[in-house]
Amino acid sequence: MSQQPTPHNQQEEEINLREELEKYLRYWPWFLISVFLCLIIAFVYLRYTAPIFQSTATIIVKDEEKGGNVPGLEAFEGLGLLRGMGGSGIENEMGILRSKQLITDVTKQLQLNVRVFVEGDVLTSEIYENKPIEILVLNLDENKLKDNQEKEALEFDFTEVGEESFTIQDGFSEKDITGKYGTPIDLKFATIIINKNPDFIEKEETDDEISISFSTIDATASNYRKKIQLNLTEKNSSLIELNLNDPVKSKARAILDQLIFEYNRQAIEDKNLVAINTAKFIEDRLSIITGELDSVETGKEEFKESNQLTDIEAESEMFIENASDFNKKRQDVNTQLELSNAMIDYVSKDSESDLLPSNLGISETGVNSVISEYNNIVLERNRILRGSTPKNPVIIDLNSQISQIKGNVLQSLLQMRANLKIAKEDLDKQAGVIGSQIASVPGKEKQFRGILRQQNIKEALYLFLLQKREETSLSLAVTAPKAKIVDRAYSMDAPVSPKKKIIFLAALILGILIPFLIIYLQQLLNNKIHSQQDMQAAIKAIPLVGEVPRIGRGESEVITKNDRSVLSESFRILHTNLQYLLVNAGVSKGANVLFVTSSVKGEGKTFTAFNLALTLANSGNKVLIMGADLRNPQLQRYEMDSRDFKGISDYLVNSELELKSLIKTSEIHNDLDLLASGSVPPNPSELWRTSRTESLFESLKEDYDYIVVDTAPVMLVTDTFLINKYADLTLYVTRAGYTEKKLLNFALDAKKDGKLHDVSFVLNDVKIANFGYGNKYGYSYGVEKQGFWEKLKARF
Repeated sequence: MSQQPTPHNQQEEEINLREELEKYLRYWPWFLISVFLCLIIAFVYLRYTAPIFQSTATIIVKDEEKGGNVPGLEAFEGLGLLRGMGGSGIENEMGILRSKQLITDVTKQLQLNVRVFVEGDVLTSEIYENKPIEILVLNLDENKLKDNQEKEALEFDFTEVGEESFTIQDGFSEKDITGKYGTPIDLKFATIIINKNPDFIEKEETDDEISISFSTIDATASNYRKKIQLNLTEKNSSLIELNLNDPVKSKARAILDQLIFEYNRQAIEDKNLVAINTAKFIEDRLSIITGELDSVETGKEEFKESNQLTDIEAESEMFIENASDFNKKRQDVNTQLELSNAMIDYVSKDSESDLLPSNLGISETGVNSVISEYNNIVLERNRILRGSTPKNPVIIDLNSQISQIKGNVLQSLLQMRANLKIAKEDLDKQAGVIGSQIASVPGKEKQFRGILRQQNIKEALYLFLLQKREETSLSLAVTAPKAKIVDRAYSMDAPVSPKKKIIFLAALILGILIPFLIIYLQQLLNNKIHSQQDMQAAIKAIPLVGEVPRIGRGESEVITKNDRSVLSESFRILHTNLQYLLVNAGVSKGANVLFVTSSVKGEGKTFTAFNLALTLANSGNKVLIMGADLRNPQLQRYEMDSRDFKGISDYLVNSELELKSLIKTSEIHNDLDLLASGSVPPNPSELWRTSRTESLFESLKEDYDYIVVDTAPVMLVTDTFLINKYADLTLYVTRAGYTEKKLLNFALDAKKDGKLHDVSFVLNDVKIANFGYGNKYGYSYGVEKQGFWEKLKARF
């Protein structure tokens, strides 16, 4: 069963949270300054950063109809072994759209490597549509441009001089080159022509400077290839969205539209490769058949003239009717044999495109199917090769399939020709039988029929090829694009970057985060005491009797009688708290002996002891301040003449000296006496061990109300431990921003071991912001209010 938090625990957690927040809220001016500066930086960034806009186009890639499968390979295709042979997937099409060659073609067509910039009051912007000048690049040597190009692009400053001339500053020699509109200019790496744009519309009177930038085509294409993003709108769809982010909307739209155009153009060229090769084959065969047909007709004419023949058909009509069916079969066989011979010759030749003619009228369906499948695989390989390399595993696999199927094509054609030859031989044998039947026909008639037969064969083949040529031409004319444009390129009105709301929000968060992290790291890495909160663990065993504020520049280190400063009030509070401690200590008679010590040098014990003595003297008490630090006396900082006085060390050494002769009245206050340290002895510890030490303190108690003893630091020497038994109270001084937290353990151990008794802490040099409970309630009551900057300086 979980334990419910008690109201006390809830209150403690609330107080702890409030204290943690107070550590940061006290620095609120720095948070405001940081937020203000970050917002200013964000504003300047947005002011001087060119906005980036997104342009989008959408296309649908049409699915290509798969060609016929190779006979006998259907089972392998079903097992997925011939995947990719029937067409290209959507991933391949996206790869082609991203290909370097396609982007390079777009770069060349739109001349993206040549840009025109106009320098405005704030930004230097690229102009694309409404350009004052048009640049035509006649030739470009990219190697020279790359060698002389220090940055991503080589820039030239353009200045118009008069109506027909201009000057551009040479990027190589920084010399001006003067040219005329419409005249070629030699730039060492390129030859260009600059013309005025007749459609240029000047929006306002301006003298903005124009610059021309040249970069290599490869670098420009690579840059835009990285920027163009392709996304499928749905997982299983063929709808592709093309995105391009660019500062110039019109340029981005032109790039996307041109990319789609180039993609369709290449796809159409791929589709037309088979038709083009078929048309070339038909033209070659028509040329041969035309010559053969002319030769047969000429022979027929000469035969008739030499034999004076007119109508031989009427004489042999009976025989022709009987043999018509037979002749038709022979004609078909001869036609197919002629086509098979032509195809075998064509396949045997090495062709650059590797594509085979199709739809020639070959009667064997298996041969036609193998040829169609072969062409589809060749086209697939060529398309993928544009966006890949010959070492691509898919290309290697396709090449292997092409070689295998080509062998199947040749084997099928050879088998077909062998079958046709057998059929022809059979028909020839039958021709001998028919020939014997018409033996009665004169030899001239027989010879004439042979000539006529050859003529019919050639005419049939000629007409057949003419028909196929028209069909091929028609297929070339009606080829449809591969990508259907759903949305032409359009641009968003709002920029995609930089986004003002996000930038300002980030600036606001950063403005808060920077001081927070600085303060957090400062507190995390700081091992010094800064406020009484840092002493919480220690003051549970040793009370904190007072805090002394930090003294500003120009302020006095010594308090006066009617002083109303924060320093004076802090010592008055220290005085009040001492009264309660003295009562609790049971001090009943004689002077109150107050030891003031510290852990190490520099923590302000002398400063605290002297001002405490002055505060006690201002209250009407007879006070003596003793310089008990015999090794490093410091009272001369406030009593300049005390360095020459004889004092405690002299009294302890010389028994003939009278104590009263060593005591001097302070120059600062009449009720304050001073007993200086005296000469610096070589053995202070041995002097404090003498019997005169006890008589020293006993004698002084008879004449004073308070004796304030400025002792040596307890961590460095043992002097204070030796005389601490004479103290009624021991004030242990720590210094904010100087005393390390771990040194508090030394004071705790000294009290625990009995080396120091009736110990109380005094925290010195505290910032106003850390004073008391954070100075929330205005400690300096009655003091004239400070201005904001004075408070800020005092706080930090």
